[in-house]
Formats: sequence, C-alpha cells, structure tokens
Amino acid sequence: MRALGIAATGMLAQQTNVDVISNNIANANTTGFKAGRAAFEDLVYQSEHREGATTSQAGTTRPVGLDIGLGVQATGVVRLNTQGGLTQTGNDLDLAIDGQGYFTVNMPDGSQAYTRAGNFQISSTGQIVTLEGYEVSPGINVPANTTKVEINQQGLVQAYVGSSTTPVNLGQITMATFINEAGMNPIGNNLLQATTASGPATTANPGDPGVGVLRQGYLESSNVNIIQQITDLISAQRAYEMNSKAVQTADQMMSSTNQMK
Repeated sequence: MRALGIAATGMLAQQTNVDVISNNIANANTTGFKAGRAAFEDLVYQSEHREGATTSQAGTTRPVGLDIGLGVQATGVVRLNTQGGLTQTGNDLDLAIDGQGYFTVNMPDGSQAYTRAGNFQISSTGQIVTLEGYEVSPGINVPANTTKVEINQQGLVQAYVGSSTTPVNLGQITMATFINEAGMNPIGNNLLQATTASGPATTANPGDPGVGVLRQGYLESSNVNIIQQITDLISAQRAYEMNSKAVQTADQMMSSTNQMK
C-alpha cells in the first residue's frame, strides 16, 4: 500500500514548513531580517494506465490516464525580499536602506558578505563595523575626537572633529545589488553570501538607479507578518494532522486485510 509512504512524505514536508515558519517568528524582531517561505513540489507518478492508450481494435483511446502520485518534497526556502518598516533610533551609526541593495561587509577570511542590518558601531581603531566587529566596506575610519557623524542619503560620510564647525569627508558608503536576491546564501549573524544562483554583486552608490537610499538614525525592521505566520502555522499543523490521519487509515486498512480469512 503506497498510502503509508505518501502520507509520510506529507508529514515530513509539513515538518519542514513548520521549521521555516518557526524561524520567521523567532526573527520577528531581528533587524533587517527577511521572512522565508517553504516551497514544495510533487514527487514522481506511477502510471497504471497511460492516457491516450488504445483500448479497442476500433481505435478508441483512454481520455485520461491512471497516474498515482508518490507524495511531496520540499524544494527550497524562498526568501521574501520585501521592504521592512523603518524604526527611528536617533543613533548616528544606525542606517536603514530604503529600497534595494545591501551593505558590504569584509569578513575575517578576506571574503565579503552582505547585510540589510545597519546597526553599526565604531571599533577601538575607529573603523565602522558590524555588531560582530566586521568592517563595513569600503573601510571608513572615524577620528578619535569626532563629536558627530553625518551620513546623507547618498552614503557620503562626514564628521565634525573637535570644536570645528566644518565637516570632514571620511568616505563613501557603497551598496551591492544582485540580479537574483533569493539565490543568496544566508550564513547567520544577519549576513548573506553571493552564490552562482544570485550572480555577482554589482556595486553602486545609494540613490543610483535601482538602488535604495540611506536613512541615518533609522533601522529596517523585520518584514515578518506575525498574523500571517500564525495563520500559516495553523494551516501547516492541520495538514500534518491530516497526513497523520492518512497513515492511521492506511494502517487500519492493512490490518483489516490481514484479518480476512
């Protein structure tokens, strides 16, 4: 009886679905987090009777076939790259991206990663870094006696040093865009890496065509819709229960067959 195996694949698929939803809910307050959605596809079909097969010497054919599906499988988690809400913080080094694009981060191993989380800090050497201490690319150093840092919408970084009323230009924050954002690889710590599926990063300045602008003193909130996630969680739970019921039903049918004399 194929029903046992088919229902088991359904239970495994819904378990994956619940895992993805749980991760979304857990990151509802994570800066710059993008919700994911589990994607599924049906498995191969076992053909008992092929559609179009000849059924008589007169040339009649079957209008439909008898194809029994063997279940379902998870094929991926699609990241939903919609804009999250902007929350005002008033912190000079908090930056939100309003539109498309990612901040570029220099990793300790020499590679680069990308993030939407703009809650930056200044390191002991004056570099603008992430909360993990990774340098924001291109590297910008803030003088020790800086009283205020200003970053405009186009990413130009200026600082007021000491008692001077004239700002000093420190550098330009650039952005990275990808032809397929959903193909990026999440590695944790609010970071993603480029992959063959995402394509290489294209560097541009904030405000360039197709690139968002920066909002100083703001952070981008998670785009998780809690109400939708709870609804999806209930739906996944019900689907899991129905697949479990199918297993029980198949077991009862097999038990009845075994008891026949």
